[in-house]
Amino acid sequence: MRSWRLAAPHGSGQLSTLRATDLVMAISQADPDALAASMLKIVGDTLPVSQCTVFAYEFDAKPRTVSAADHRGGRFLRDVADRYATHFYALDGNRTIIERSPDRHSRDALVLHQQQSAEIENEAYRAACYAQPNVSDRLSLLVQPMEHVWLSINLYRDSAYGVFQPGELEQVERVAPLFAHAAKSHYALNGQHQQGSAAAMLARVRRVCPALTSRELDVLRGTLEGATAAEIALQMGIKPASVITYQKRAYARLGISSQRQLFALCLLPERL
Repeated sequence: MRSWRLAAPHGSGQLSTLRATDLVMAISQADPDALAASMLKIVGDTLPVSQCTVFAYEFDAKPRTVSAADHRGGRFLRDVADRYATHFYALDGNRTIIERSPDRHSRDALVLHQQQSAEIENEAYRAACYAQPNVSDRLSLLVQPMEHVWLSINLYRDSAYGVFQPGELEQVERVAPLFAHAAKSHYALNGQHQQGSAAAMLARVRRVCPALTSRELDVLRGTLEGATAAEIALQMGIKPASVITYQKRAYARLGISSQRQLFALCLLPERL
């Protein structure tokens, strides 16, 4: 695995007016997967890339699938993305980059991260997210649209084509700033609307208690969205009893004992 920050784009690539127009229109389309589909078409004109996903990592909670496109069509890639978000995102090299990057230094940064199938030690992660969808290599573009939020734009290579080569990486680097701006614009238009007030309240809880774990934050987010323990358990891939345990631990860290007190805490004015 390796990652690197992008400097100013070198060289110049050509993008057809049709592809550029398609990407601009995808930013505001009602179909959430239009953005990933447009990016897939752009890179697919010159590189054998078969899948594209865009994830949002918000306030240390599990990632949310913003957009997904697969040359096979259907829900296949969405299902893979759901498994990744439920079971494996903590093992992702992208997560390590996000956690070690201070917000004040990374707001304008563009980071590329390459993660090959052979480099993943966890067998279950490799099987579910690489072997089953027939992926040999993934190239991720990481960008931060706002504080405590990261977006990852992921391009996946079929096993038949091996791994991304240096010249191919340069081609992706040329379109990376365009993809980053498109993803940030899409998130600005749609992301906050999809999150609703629950994400803002979760951010408040995180500021009150930075010691909350990612699992505890996932449970609190579900609670703030009005989900039951059974619904949260289904989303997280754990038992309802485990949800209650994480919830009790989170409440103890926050010095509260009920859902009503959680909402009251989120609505209190913050001290300047």
